[in-house]
Order: sequence, then structure tokens, then C-alpha cells
Amino acid sequence: MRAAEASLTAVNARALLRALRPLQWTKNSLLLAALVFDRRVFEGQRLAESLLAVVAFCCICSGIYLVNDIRDAESDRLHPKKRLRPIAAGEVTPAQATVLAGILFAAGFSLAWLIRPAFLGIAAVYVALMMAYSFGLKRLVILDVFAIAAGFVIRAAGGAVAIAVPISPWLYVCTMLGALLMGFGKRRHELATLEEAAGKHRANLDAYSLPLLDQLIGIVASATVIAYSLYTFDASNVPGNHAMMLTIPFVVYALFRYLYLVYRRDLGGSPEVLLFTDPPLLVSIVGWALSSLVILYLTT
Repeated sequence: MRAAEASLTAVNARALLRALRPLQWTKNSLLLAALVFDRRVFEGQRLAESLLAVVAFCCICSGIYLVNDIRDAESDRLHPKKRLRPIAAGEVTPAQATVLAGILFAAGFSLAWLIRPAFLGIAAVYVALMMAYSFGLKRLVILDVFAIAAGFVIRAAGGAVAIAVPISPWLYVCTMLGALLMGFGKRRHELATLEEAAGKHRANLDAYSLPLLDQLIGIVASATVIAYSLYTFDASNVPGNHAMMLTIPFVVYALFRYLYLVYRRDLGGSPEVLLFTDPPLLVSIVGWALSSLVILYLTT
């Protein structure tokens, strides 16, 4: 009996961990952008504040995922992959998820307050936006993707607020465009995968079409390349020798590789998974990160 109870507890613990979507925590690395690009990586206090900000957002984001999965359990069961989520699959009860979400929100907000009261304000705005998305914005065509992209921008802004440095407008623009690209790519994957059942899974998917999404993706991809290229030689915090332009090929290749995976491999549904499962994409991102660090910190 005790062995069976222990086994059941272990299964439930694993299910609860999966319900937190730990792979999604990689998105919160965006909070480190201000630290890196403002050249504060080697300042101990700023580094600690940034890392704590990431932890706070991981708690808050997991709380939001739990709330969203409770609300979407029925529609998730119609999706070939989302039906395996712990709440949709019945491995975690709504009551358990609700309690855990409350604990995570309390932990995240408390940590945000300790970092800086202004950062708590950023965290509160993020939660308000995501709740608005979960309870209404996700049903509005195009605005649903803009809401997701705004969440990424808030993360980037939060990273700057956490260490009390100015927020670069280029950080806003490039973050917004990159998030829009992934958002529309995800909608395309859902529409192509679910076909006639798309509208049952997500209410506004019937308002999209593949040709429309293809055009939106093309526009955003082009704008992303232009915006990043302008950043590399026009931003105030990059070296005056324009060496940052050497990172453009990494960004362009990563973007083209992502489009290849979306259009030829039908893998646009989980961009965060592609980062770890597609070696060429991972190598290009690591190459961009390392070259950016070298240029920002070792050149003038």
C-alpha cells in the first residue's frame, strides 16, 4: 500500500512539474537582455537582481500557465499535443492547479517587490495582460498575437527596470517584431495542423487563413531584419566602430532557418522547443550571443 501511495505521489509530482511548463522558462531569459546590452554583466549587484528577476517571472509565468490550462482544458483535449497536458489529461486536478498557482503568484510577486517596487509594477502589468489574453484577447484576430508580443516586450522592459537602467527603444522594436514572427508562425502551425477542427480548438482560428498568415509572416520577417540591422550601427550603446554589424549574419540565418522549419518541416507550433531540438538554429543563436558579448565587452 505504501509503495503504491509513494508511486502515485511521484507521478503526481512529475505531472505538477510538467504543468508548470519549465521549458517555457527559457522565454524569461529576455529579462537578461538589458543587463547584457547595457554592459552590466560583471556588476555583481546588477547580475544578482537580473537573475532574481528571471526567477520571479518564472514563478509568475507558471502560475499563468496553470490558470490558462484550467480554463482551456476542454479545448486542449481537441489538440493532438495539448491534450497531453497534465490538466487536460486529468493527471492534475483543477483544485490542485489553483492552489499551486496561488503559491507561485505569491512567491513571484514577493520576490519582485524585494528586487525593486517598480519591478513589481511591471510584473503586475504582465499578469494583467496575460489574464486579459486568457479571458478575452485570445479570441480577437491579430490582436491575440499582438498581446503575446506585448508580453515579451514587458519582459524586456522588466529586465531594464529590475537593474534600474534606461530602456533602449531598439530593445522594444526588435523584441516586438521577433515575438510577432513566432506568434504568427504558431498560428499558422495550428491552422495547418488542425484544419477543420481549428475553430473548435481556438475560437479565432477560423478568422485566419494560410495565405493571410504567410503574408503577415513575410512582412514581419523583413521588418525584423531591417530593425536589427539598423540597431547594430545606430544604437547609442553599441561600439562606435560598427563591429556589431558582424552579428547580422547570425540573426538573418536564424530567421531563415526558423522560416524553413515553419514552412518545410511544419514545426512552428513550439518555437521554444526548436531552440533545443534543431542544431543549426541553436548554433546560430549561440554564435550570435558569443559574438555579441565579445563585441560589446572587448571592443570600443
